[in-house]
Parts: sequence; structure tokens; C-alpha cells
Amino acid sequence: MKNLIKYIAGTALSLSLLTSCHKLDLKVETQLTPETFPQTDQHFIQLTGQVYVQLRQNWSTDYFFMQSLSTDEAIMPARGGNWYDGGVFENHHKHTWNKDNGHINSGWGWLSATISKANQSLFLLKDAPESPAKTVAVSEVRATRALAFFLMMDLWGNIPVVTTFGQTTPPETKSRQEVFNFIEAELKEVLPNLSSAVGAATYGRPNKYTAYAILAKMYLNAEVYINTPKYNEAVAMCDAIIGASGSPYSLESDFKKMFFIDNGPQIKEFIFAIPFDPGFSNGTMIYSRYSMPRSLQKKYSLKFTPSAPMSTLPEYYANFNDPNDKRNAQWIKGLQTYYDGSPVTVPTTKKGYDQFYAGSDGSAALTYQVDITPTVTLRDASRPFDAGNDEIAWNMGYRNNKFYCDSTSSSRNQNNDVPVFRYSDILLMKAEAILRGATPTQGQTALSLVNQLRAVRTTSPAWTSVTLEDLYKERCREMAWECWHRNDMIRFGKYEGTWGFKTDAQTFHRLMPIPASAMILNSKLKQNPGYN
Repeated sequence: MKNLIKYIAGTALSLSLLTSCHKLDLKVETQLTPETFPQTDQHFIQLTGQVYVQLRQNWSTDYFFMQSLSTDEAIMPARGGNWYDGGVFENHHKHTWNKDNGHINSGWGWLSATISKANQSLFLLKDAPESPAKTVAVSEVRATRALAFFLMMDLWGNIPVVTTFGQTTPPETKSRQEVFNFIEAELKEVLPNLSSAVGAATYGRPNKYTAYAILAKMYLNAEVYINTPKYNEAVAMCDAIIGASGSPYSLESDFKKMFFIDNGPQIKEFIFAIPFDPGFSNGTMIYSRYSMPRSLQKKYSLKFTPSAPMSTLPEYYANFNDPNDKRNAQWIKGLQTYYDGSPVTVPTTKKGYDQFYAGSDGSAALTYQVDITPTVTLRDASRPFDAGNDEIAWNMGYRNNKFYCDSTSSSRNQNNDVPVFRYSDILLMKAEAILRGATPTQGQTALSLVNQLRAVRTTSPAWTSVTLEDLYKERCREMAWECWHRNDMIRFGKYEGTWGFKTDAQTFHRLMPIPASAMILNSKLKQNPGYN
């Protein structure tokens, strides 16, 4: 299932030999020449592979931090000074970021580079002989580029739109409306030439349904993006995936297994996913490093000690209030036991367990059963945004293990692929669009769509009614840790709320600042309102 990554990486050298402008003091012999490459389907996949490698690069780091740590879904406080990192994680939580935030800077550079790689691939493809394989490859690259533009538009709103490789003139910032219109037109133009194949044939590359899913997201959020509701259009895009006579996708009955380390093209819910492989360093997926309590290394047979700084907040976990819901299993919480029922214990001292222990016997041995508690408390006033450096601190906050930790990896890098669009999201988007005023289609109502999902996620009775608030909570249960919660909170008007230690209510924080480094390189960029 990781063949796409291996295939692309294995051909990178041959591609570089064709495109390099540097002379080498050795004779290179290869069967690939400008006259013979590209011709086949595999050649075009090789040539465009750099785009997908680049897209993977920062997905589960900078992008995840911006989308999740800025919400009530996740928090990463310092613990004894560890992971404070100049306040970057505190800024995400409190909405106090500025144009110098490292993740915002890296995220902008990553998506800009993805667009640049796409432009480069399109430039290299333009002189290739016309063929069906070329037409599909060009359409896939353009769709991937459109996805990168969409992600930038979602985060920054007004961005430059560059579609020419090697452009030397600094581009001007385009309005969010102009960017929206460009992405919409681009996807509609390439849709007829994208493959309708699902599964291994197109895994890791966009097919028709990926384009429909991007458009559905755009239309569902159109009232936020361009101040114009497009809920009927959102329903139409969802219907193109759901299908009047059946969809090529379906809901997985085993929610937990869907995110295991052996997931891949066999997962029937994945419309578009980012493939990860711990054997390749260009793009890491290290969620367990952030979320797994370090005291559970032995229980999960991990070959590394987790850093363990990230947890959820009680405000978010409150949405998991159905005891019969299978999705509850993604959380690590409460007293911990091994699989045989014996307690997970940690030997320490009284002072090691609680750094504020004031007794004279602080060095006395103490062994405790690991207890993952729900609330994060900032206990060390001598350091900013710090929970403390003891066993109490390191076990604060319920932990997410949705992307199940990888005991087979020799590093912190995991083998779990990360979905960008899933079929369950399509059902929930259509339900929401109907609740917001779209005309029901295909005999489906908002209630029937949500109950269709809940029928495979919980053994509780079907709902008899559904509100937007109900649907928001269902999205929290379904989409945790999949980089959509910020998008959801903004659309539902909850992003200016209070949670954890965050009290900021400034609406301009719905957009990230354009990084200072980008504005230095391009004086034509226009900073978003509210930022200096």
C-alpha cells in the first residue's frame, strides 16, 4: 500500500538527470531520455511524483498544528520547559500568533512549494506527446495544485495565484473571492479528465471524487469565504460522490481499524489520503510522538519514548458523551492497565510524582498506577504556559490514539496514512448543507444522512431529530485529529469562543497572518487585517 512512495522515490534520480542544469564529471547511462520519457502511465506518475511528495511534507506537522492547536481539539502546553519552543504552541492555543510564528511561516512555504512543484511538473509535461496518460497526469497535477490553493485560501484568505513555472515577477495578492473563483474554475475544467477509478489504481493521487470533495468543502464554507451561501452547490458535489444508484465508497464498520498502520487503498472510506512510510524522511507522520503518554511506551511496545506534550481539552472531549459510541476507543484516559488487566505502574519518588511535594521525605520511593486525567492545569508559575515537570503533569489531558501508534517503526515516524477526504465527511457535509437551507435530494434528509453514519458508529438508538448543534458535535466525534476542526469551528461561529486558557474573541484571527519572511521576499503581498 506504500508502493506509491517507494515508486516515486526510486525514480527521483532518473527524473533529476533529465531536468538538471548542472554538469557532472561522470558518464551517466540511462534508458530514460527526453525522447523516451514520459510515454507510459508509469512514466507520468514518476514525473509528477514530486508534487505528491511535497504535499506530504508538512501535512502532519505545521498544517496539523495550525488546524488543531488553534481549536479546543488539542493543546500542547510546556511541561517543565519542554516543548515551550519560544511560545509557538501557546500562541496557537491563545490565538496570539503573529507574522513571525514558525509554523505559520513553514506552512506558507510548504504550500507555496507544493504549488511551485506542480507548476514545474506541468512545465515538464507540456512538450510530451499528447496521449490519454498525459491528459490524466496533467489533470491530476492541476487538481493537486487546486487543493494546495484551497488550503492556503482557507488559512490565509488573500493569497497570490501563480500558475507559471519560473515566474520572476513577484505576484500580487488576490482577493479571497478571486482565489475561490480560480480554484472552482480549475477543478471544473480538469474534472472530465480525472480518473473515476478508486482504490489502488489512483491511491495518493486525486481522482474525480477528490475534485468533487474539494468543491463540496468550498461550497459548504462559501458563506465564510466569499459571503455568499452555496449550499445547494455543496449538495450537488456531495451527490456526485454519493451517487443516485450507489457510491464507489462506503462506510467502514471498524472505525478503529480504519486508522491502523496497515491502512491504505483497501479502506472503503478514503476518497483522498496522504500515504506515509517511516522509511522515508521527506514527510513525517508522528502523531504518537505528540499524544502518547511516555508511561505507556511498554504497553504499546514502542521502540521510542514518546514526547507526550499534546492532549485534548475537556471542552472537546465533552462531545464524546455516548457510552455506546465506537469512536470513544480513540481516546486514552483514566487508570491504565496492560492487556491482561494488570495495572500500568511507574516507579518514581514522592517529589518525582509531584514536584510541589513539601514533605521532608521527597526522595522516598513511590510507585503509582498511571492515571490519565482530563484537565490540563498550568502549575509551574515560574515558567510560561507550563504544566510542570513531574508525573502529574505528564499524565494530564486525555490523549488521542486514533492514528494508532506504530510499534513496527524503528523511529518515531508512523506508517499510518492520513485521509484528507472521507466518505463519512461527505455524508455529514450534505446533511449540514440541507440543515442550512439546501434542497434535499435523492430521498435523503439531514436526519437520514446522520443516522446512516451513526448506524455504524454507535449501538445507541437512531436520532429522531437533528439540529446544527447536534451535527457539529457529530463532526467532533467523527473527524477528530483530521485537520478539519478549525474549519468547522469558524463555520459554526465557535472559533471566537473560550476554552482552556484561551479568551481571545477577535474575528480577524479566523485568518492567519501572511508570514514576515514571505512579505520580505515579495513586497506586493498585502497583509491580512489586524496584523502589522
